[in-house]
Amino acid sequence: MSGEVRFDAGSRALYAADASNYRQVPIGVVVPRTAEDVVEAVRVCHAHGAPILARGGGTSQNGQCVNVAVVIDSSKYLNRILSIDAHARTAVVEPGVVCDALRAAAERYGLTFGPDPATHSRCTLGGMIGNNSCGAHSVMAGKTDGNIDALEVLTCDGARFRAGATSEAELAAIVAAGGRRGEIYAALARLADRYGELIRARFPKIKRRVSGYNLDQLLPENGFHVARALVGSEGTCALVLAATAKLVRSPAQRVLLVLGYPDIVAAAEAVPSIMAHGPIACEGLDHFLIGGLQRRGLRAADVALLPAGRAWLMVEFGGDSREEAAAKARGVAAGESGRLLLVEPEMQTRVWTLRETAASHTALSIDPGVPDPAVGWEDAAVDPLRLPEYLRAFQALVDRHGYRTSLYGHFGDGCVHARITFELRTPAGVARWRDFLREAAELVVALGGSLSGEHGDGQAKAELLPIQYGPELMQAFREFKAIWDPENRMNPGKLVDPYRVDENLRLGPDYRPVTVSTRMAFLSSEGDGFARAMERCIGMGRCRSAEGGTMCPSYRATLEERHSTRGRAHVLAEMLRGEVIADGWKSDAVREGLDLCLSCKGCASDCPTHTDVAAYKAEFLSHYYEGAGRWRPRQAHAMGRIGDWAPVAGAVPRLANFAASALGGAAKRLAGIAPERELPRFARVPFRARFEHRARAEAGGPEVLLWVDTFTNFFEPRVGDAAVEVLEAAGCRVSIGPRRLCCGRPLYDFGMLDAARARLAAILDALAPAIDAGTPVVGLEPACVSVFRHELLELFPRDARAKRLAAQAAMLSDFLESIGWTPPRVAGSALVHGHCHHKSVLGMGAETALLRKTGLALALPDTGCCGMAGAFGYDERHYAVSQKIGELAVYPAVRAAPAESRIVANGFACREQIRQGTGRAAVHSAELLAAAVRGEA
Repeated sequence: MSGEVRFDAGSRALYAADASNYRQVPIGVVVPRTAEDVVEAVRVCHAHGAPILARGGGTSQNGQCVNVAVVIDSSKYLNRILSIDAHARTAVVEPGVVCDALRAAAERYGLTFGPDPATHSRCTLGGMIGNNSCGAHSVMAGKTDGNIDALEVLTCDGARFRAGATSEAELAAIVAAGGRRGEIYAALARLADRYGELIRARFPKIKRRVSGYNLDQLLPENGFHVARALVGSEGTCALVLAATAKLVRSPAQRVLLVLGYPDIVAAAEAVPSIMAHGPIACEGLDHFLIGGLQRRGLRAADVALLPAGRAWLMVEFGGDSREEAAAKARGVAAGESGRLLLVEPEMQTRVWTLRETAASHTALSIDPGVPDPAVGWEDAAVDPLRLPEYLRAFQALVDRHGYRTSLYGHFGDGCVHARITFELRTPAGVARWRDFLREAAELVVALGGSLSGEHGDGQAKAELLPIQYGPELMQAFREFKAIWDPENRMNPGKLVDPYRVDENLRLGPDYRPVTVSTRMAFLSSEGDGFARAMERCIGMGRCRSAEGGTMCPSYRATLEERHSTRGRAHVLAEMLRGEVIADGWKSDAVREGLDLCLSCKGCASDCPTHTDVAAYKAEFLSHYYEGAGRWRPRQAHAMGRIGDWAPVAGAVPRLANFAASALGGAAKRLAGIAPERELPRFARVPFRARFEHRARAEAGGPEVLLWVDTFTNFFEPRVGDAAVEVLEAAGCRVSIGPRRLCCGRPLYDFGMLDAARARLAAILDALAPAIDAGTPVVGLEPACVSVFRHELLELFPRDARAKRLAAQAAMLSDFLESIGWTPPRVAGSALVHGHCHHKSVLGMGAETALLRKTGLALALPDTGCCGMAGAFGYDERHYAVSQKIGELAVYPAVRAAPAESRIVANGFACREQIRQGTGRAAVHSAELLAAAVRGEA
């Protein structure tokens, strides 16, 4: 194969779980580069009788994406849009194409792919075809099955052909031609004839019928559409090599109407009248989701946008103009508690993101003794006219079993999502859950609904399908699968002849993670300890998004599951199980999985469950290198201990700079630094020395302790000078502390937590008077300030001084905003790139607010991570990845900025990456503000 074949423990651990309650360790993993690779992999599996599992983005919530099988992951390479025919409104795509990539390409022609599940930024078309995905805009464009014209498929025994709608003449010709395709088509025709009347009678007459196989698509009135019959088959019948997708017209303008109601039933009762106005989306959510965000202090600004109420409908309208779309929205009667009409795309995106991520944000319980909300009954659907009846009865069922739930979903199509506090970790809890599932299934069927209205059956719903379809249609489903897969090798145990709903539970009664001692505390409102931290990742895969936010730069550069936040969290979780990965803290598989983590901490904020891989990496490496024979890499000493050797070199800067220049490549090789990298030069006079000889400004304002980081002190003292100038202009008295200190920021990246803790202990002692006096500690380097806000509290969780220092530490911009300082006006424009820790730990709000006050025309592109990430980009092993990350967003944005525009970047590493990667010089915001104070800007 030209692709990759992986049977190692780390790869098997990566694919053992998805976004469901289930876990099954695969046999191995294949990452094909071409369709021919898929053919070859299937041939080998067939020869050995090995089961096969096709996997897309791995975000399935009902267990379709895990199995004891050879996993074929097409998302890395088979992700091309092969063609778009704007006239025919079709696109031909490979199975690994991400939904948003297709939508973005289609938008150039005023078209879109209609289905858009909440995971649209990372789910693949192959996975959407497998699940028959829908999404918020199904009221406009329907499910995936209605948006697929043809599929190129491959069967387990090697038959490869194109399937689509089939006329009677075409069917006769295919059957007459014989071969495996003819055999399949003839058997499908007999199946449709035999069960046709039963299909017409028993299939639910609702738009969101996703459960079961699409046997209705084989009926004559539906064109004997073999491709659409395969949609929703969850990889149990055949693999998709390519798909011809239908595109629909994309409204040129959209507006979002948010309506508030006293409860979720009242919201559901309003849906029919709203749908009469022709919305393109109609979503509902209740106060339990929003309340969960409020209790955690999350997305407060977005929550504040919602009108009064305890339930909301989000109704989107489209039109050729904003005025046309808004006029449709204004025709809708106001909600009982209020209304909000959003016309600006940015504001609409904020509220849509709130809807898409709220359930994940609240996926872990913060109430002692209350289980985590789970996806054990997630996506049933009924006719929208019966939605209020269903919600009342469903809530009564939940209450009767003693559970709590949140309710949200695609109310325009009658599909309801529920995260319920099932107790799945005890046998008694599992037994009660089984009773609940049966009653819930009976309720939905009694109302003419479908057990699944979006996420498919997999393992979570398959055992319950006889309640919906009865024994005859279940037999039809078995025959349908057997026609395609007579040896039951395609994703066996899912959808038909399934595993029980309570088998293979990821966190079930048999879950017994290893108890480990850690150096960091891993305290949280959802529970303490490393094992609990590993449960944060619920597998939704937002870390696999191609753009937006900071997370996850190494995945975006490599498209490797092992380099995603989710992948790393899954491998660490498997380490605690001790089954696939049996060597614990000494595991090379885990170390390799963490190797390309930039410790950017983007996942700590961008991940809805705040899975903080940077912290997990630091903890793991601190144990991995313990003991004899475990030598840390050269970079750990060259870059990780920069706070130790920089003062020595900085004392003789000319000699240090000469040595670095003269030795050149030899010095870099010795330190493990990439030969392409330029080493930063030491300043002739460190900042602390300059400050001691600086004339003090008379100021009667508050005293401020300026935190002097290693990079400002020894490499760019001009930044410190600028900060002092600005602080004094703001009326502050500036001090810099009693002696040279280092927060040890680079130490964390290499797992040197004992050394880092010692440095922080020294800081707490040295700054004790300032801490006790409540003196603000103002920092210039975001990575250092983030240490005080996060790592300090993890290493000193119960130290009162540590908590006070964390509260007193702030970036320069945050402090200046807190005292209400207004900077002088500045002419021109600036492109602002935020350091990862500034964005993820500290927040960029004050920074941008302060710069806006200067009058500068700001460009704030979503540049993600620059790719340098402290020592990461200097590492000879990481240089190529570092450059690729830079080329994703930062470099193009800087190159596109006008020559006269300033480039602002507060991170030392960011400024170096921008300078070395684009030739443009970036400045710290302190330098820009100081120039304004001097009247030079």
